[in-house]
Amino acid sequence: YVDDDHQTIYIADSRNHRIVEWKYGAKNGQIVAGGNGKGDRSDQLSWPTGVIVNKTNDSLIICDRGNRRVVRWSRQNGKNGVTIISGISCWGLTMDKNGDLYVSDCGTNEVRRWKQGETKGTIVVGGNGQGNDLNQLHCPTHIFVDEHHSVYVLDANNHRVMKWLKDAKEGIVVVGRKVEMNSLTQLSYPCGVIIDHLGTVYVANGTSHRIMRWYKGSKEGSIVVGGNRNGEQPNQLYYPTGLSFDTEGNLYVVDCSNARIQKFDIDFD
Repeated sequence: YVDDDHQTIYIADSRNHRIVEWKYGAKNGQIVAGGNGKGDRSDQLSWPTGVIVNKTNDSLIICDRGNRRVVRWSRQNGKNGVTIISGISCWGLTMDKNGDLYVSDCGTNEVRRWKQGETKGTIVVGGNGQGNDLNQLHCPTHIFVDEHHSVYVLDANNHRVMKWLKDAKEGIVVVGRKVEMNSLTQLSYPCGVIIDHLGTVYVANGTSHRIMRWYKGSKEGSIVVGGNRNGEQPNQLYYPTGLSFDTEGNLYVVDCSNARIQKFDIDFD
């Protein structure tokens, strides 16, 4: 997650069970949540997979996947987290412009929205069992909500990205379906998704070590980062798993197996 207001990046460091904050130009990061070993205490995390900032109350919202919970952690020297959602196989989370929280649940194959003050949440994507029909998902992971409250879902085990319009009963496949490692029209176990201001879809395709881009309405994607086999050179990736933009349009890539974050200045034309 990129916080432009404070020129800071927040990283869910899953294997170390912590959230790390990196300020612009810093040589080292700072642990801001967890970091006390794997566990389910209020000062611990277990395999966190996502983090966002709630600027309204200056807190981090963390998908604490191993503990099947979503926790809120104060950015003001918070030593402990507070569980705000429990019993959820969460993977990804995001907020819309109204401050509503969206969380993907890989176990129940749905995405729920929590308005401020709600305790149960409302199903906005899926919820019709595991499957590949247009009203179903098979392990939703990363999610993105645009300014029109449309929800983009990385439907991982169906190898596709779906778009669900507000209040829709089924989604639209915008990218992918078949498992073809090198195809420019399909995906193979996608690991991250984000949408830019033009409606262009960017997908981290982990097993092919590249970032793909699909312009709105396009049937075929193009490679924007990587695609040069796996490796540690600046033009290479090794199992990318997450994407984010800053306000200047720079693309940040979680280069998982290289244990690094890369920033790319990409062409939007």
